[in-house]
Amino acid sequence: MIKERKVSIGWWCVGNPVGDPFGVGVLDGISTMEIADLLCEARKDGVIDYVASHDDDIVPWDPKNPEDDLDPNSDAHKQLVAIKEKLDKAGIGFKMVGCNLHEYPVFRNGGIANPDPRIRLIATQKVMRTLRIGSFMGADYYTYWVARDGFESQFSVPWHKAYTYVKEGLNNVRRYVEDQKLGIKGCSIEYKPNEPRGEMFLPTCGHGIAMISQLEDPDFYAVNPEVLQHDQMTSLTSVAAVAFAAAMNRLFFIHIGNQKPNQFDNDIPPLVGMDGIKEFVSIIYVLNKIGWEGYVELDNHMLRTDGAPGEKNRLELRRKYIRLAVEGYRLAEKKANQLLADDEINRRQDTLWNSHKDIAAVLESRDFKKIAATKLDPETVAEDPIEIAALDMTVNRKLLGL
Repeated sequence: MIKERKVSIGWWCVGNPVGDPFGVGVLDGISTMEIADLLCEARKDGVIDYVASHDDDIVPWDPKNPEDDLDPNSDAHKQLVAIKEKLDKAGIGFKMVGCNLHEYPVFRNGGIANPDPRIRLIATQKVMRTLRIGSFMGADYYTYWVARDGFESQFSVPWHKAYTYVKEGLNNVRRYVEDQKLGIKGCSIEYKPNEPRGEMFLPTCGHGIAMISQLEDPDFYAVNPEVLQHDQMTSLTSVAAVAFAAAMNRLFFIHIGNQKPNQFDNDIPPLVGMDGIKEFVSIIYVLNKIGWEGYVELDNHMLRTDGAPGEKNRLELRRKYIRLAVEGYRLAEKKANQLLADDEINRRQDTLWNSHKDIAAVLESRDFKKIAATKLDPETVAEDPIEIAALDMTVNRKLLGL
């Protein structure tokens, strides 16, 4: 049973100026070196263990020079070296890298799944650059966020080719890592039902895992649910998503934040907002209960209300945000571990899950003659109460500290 997990945070979370479609960012800008300094400070204070980044969070992308990172004299290479030196000195690991295929106008109709082969080539070059950057920084994982690989009009999609493009794009990650002998250990699919597109090609955990089954080297791939955000945008539950992914051995790490169900992607810190305390605690509880050994990565931003312009706020409010976001996770983790150790909850669960062991043994024997010979009366079985409400009320009392 894991008591305390390693925590990572995305570069983009700290750099976010907290704008939205209706208003510009409220925080003044921050350089990538200043972000590195804030993250190193948080590591020294014992707040975080790892960091993650998109390729161009740390070095700008020049599409006319897609191999600038390989040139020791380029600004990109020099900046990568400087950032890595900072992180190494602070003892903070660079755990995951993702490719930004959502921001630029050229990718407005998709990246690796774009029907235009010119754009798929540009996207592939950018992914290759990202993999090299990640490997240089020491990343274990590359994440494919579905980004703009989706649609608004059913008739605009070459459905006979769309998923072949996705498969080729994902297979190319493994191929390039092997070809270049990079240090990336795996690729994770971050599915999402919609936004920024009206619909996505890989909207759920099940879609992601089904896609993995069709790839050349399935063991290289996993999914990373963003909990509570992506699943609950359409009233699915993140606890089932992470449990399913873990059961399928397709879960390297999870992204965490909070979400009000059926809304846009809220992306607010864990436990902040109107909903989500019980659901988030349950996810940590389940992952610890089943013995999952991965780490968690913050993928959210501060509330726009909590940002403020001005030089005095530019660094300090971001510093506070990092600590608050991690605190939200740690509070949920602490409560989850308390529930795991609670005798009353364990007794009630044991009654629900572990009764009639003789019958369970018959099923586990896989002896169909024995199964057929075991006689039970459905009406008698149906008379047994199933006290789920009592269990749930017990959990609620413990959550509320009453």
